[in-house]
Amino acid sequence: MLNTTDLQKEILRLKHEKGVCILAHAYETHDIIEIADYVGDSFGLSKQAKDAKENTILMCGVRFMAETVKILSPEKKVILSHPDAGCPMAEQLSVDELKRLKKDLPNAKVVAYINTTAALKCECDMCVTSASAVELMKSLDSDEVLFIPDPNLGSFVKKAVPNKKYHFINGGCPVHMGISYEDVANAKAKHPNAKLLVHPECKKEVTQCADYVGSTTGIMGYVKNIDENEFIIGTENSIVEHLKFEYPDKKFYPLSKKCICSDMKLTTLVDVYNCLLGIGGEEIVLDEYTLKNARRAIDNMLN
Repeated sequence: MLNTTDLQKEILRLKHEKGVCILAHAYETHDIIEIADYVGDSFGLSKQAKDAKENTILMCGVRFMAETVKILSPEKKVILSHPDAGCPMAEQLSVDELKRLKKDLPNAKVVAYINTTAALKCECDMCVTSASAVELMKSLDSDEVLFIPDPNLGSFVKKAVPNKKYHFINGGCPVHMGISYEDVANAKAKHPNAKLLVHPECKKEVTQCADYVGSTTGIMGYVKNIDENEFIIGTENSIVEHLKFEYPDKKFYPLSKKCICSDMKLTTLVDVYNCLLGIGGEEIVLDEYTLKNARRAIDNMLN
């Protein structure tokens, strides 16, 4: 029987022996974070994978993240750590539905949050991340935008860049949308001196109360660069755990104890171990059409 430490040591041995680069999204548990080569948000990880010397990439996250890695590095073998790890927001709009929306809005550029499936990206003009959405929207050469799939991030962008006509779908991240104004009021009452940091996938009633709104990477960077000691964290609660490890002299509180992504929590350390043994996970395979057309939307973001 292996304990956590023994299992981590064996994973580190196997990944070096087999030439595997392990990516871990920041919402994974800390035991997985500790054995990863790179930790970050979804698009940042896909760029790390592209530059990695290894030809096999193991993505500890959800399916759309592994797909994005494959799109940017089609020559590499990409493995998703748990086959059932999906993203409800990425999957809530079908390709046929998007095609119908495009037909109804012929003058609108389709801007997709990176949290979308590879198939949806094929139908989009440009991708954005939560960190880059505002700046990219400022430079978008269109006065009309269909922003998919998250209306909360879209509303955040609209507030920052109001000189465009926006269309949204009825969607969003169910985890972040579960955070309410009551959660904010309760947390501020318990911790009146704490800074409130939230993700733009949260509802407007939550983001408008925040001291800082940004991506997971942005939230962690804010903590690093500000001379404050108490923070209320309004995103997946793994971030609270990671920040406690990184800054043990500071205090961190979850905005909501319910802000837990069950899809991210599907991957366990044993799953990572089994992937390295070749008896777990799922290889991501995309056809040439998807690789080419989904890449176009990402390249438009990078350019």
